[in-house]
Amino acid sequence: MQGQSSVQGKAPVLRFRSVFVSDVHLGSRGCSADYLLDFLHSIECDTLYLVGDIVDLWSLKRSLYWPQSHTNVIRTILGKAKRGTRVIYIPGNHDISLREYVGMQFGNVELMREAIHQTADGRRFWVLHGDDFDHVIKAGPLLGYLGHHLYDFVLWLNRHVNFLRRTFGFPYWSVAAFLKHKMKNAVKYIANYERALATEARKRGVDGVICGHIHRAEMTQHDDVLYCNDGDWVESCTTLVEDHAGRLSLLRWTETQEVVLDGTRREPLLIDRAA
Repeated sequence: MQGQSSVQGKAPVLRFRSVFVSDVHLGSRGCSADYLLDFLHSIECDTLYLVGDIVDLWSLKRSLYWPQSHTNVIRTILGKAKRGTRVIYIPGNHDISLREYVGMQFGNVELMREAIHQTADGRRFWVLHGDDFDHVIKAGPLLGYLGHHLYDFVLWLNRHVNFLRRTFGFPYWSVAAFLKHKMKNAVKYIANYERALATEARKRGVDGVICGHIHRAEMTQHDDVLYCNDGDWVESCTTLVEDHAGRLSLLRWTETQEVVLDGTRREPLLIDRAA
């Protein structure tokens, strides 16, 4: 059964042990704040990890864009922290200035450079944003600058394409994800990124890694290491969740809500929030 938006009516709450959200990019026009708000209003969890690039300080430096929905996301997260959810914020490259406050706590939100998360079934996961493994950024400021502005154009295109799709009754579709899939260099980069993080996780003696940064939701086994990327709330509107048995799943949350991947299946599975 297709899930109905909790914005339109109060929906039953989905309960998770842990939730991992990254690359929200509050302060940018590409942010899908309404979808994220619907998700946050529809869940309860023991621990909420904010895995970087939650606020896009790069975009805010260029132009001030901050609609009410972006404020509502912050308020909702702080509200969960106040009501007992443990909230851990791991800054990324777009909110990198917050790394100066690692080790501190603001409004019941803990700031960490990285974390080790232990699932209910005893597995240990290294949690980080992942920009340290982005070799495009490491190659030099000029390449980073060009890549950032090209990406801004893709997000602009994504907004306008989906405006037209909604007008004609079609569901959300990610232009950027489609282009990444079609471009060989992007596919190669993503594969190298996954391998690099899995290799480092193996060196650290953990069972897996959970990251964001590249806006590519994925859950892939690299030998004895499980690579998990929770995706983003700009292009794919995805999040990684852990149930109380320790099983990890990737959810996509737009007009419809579905399980994209979990530990046992590869095909989409629609969420029934009325159950």
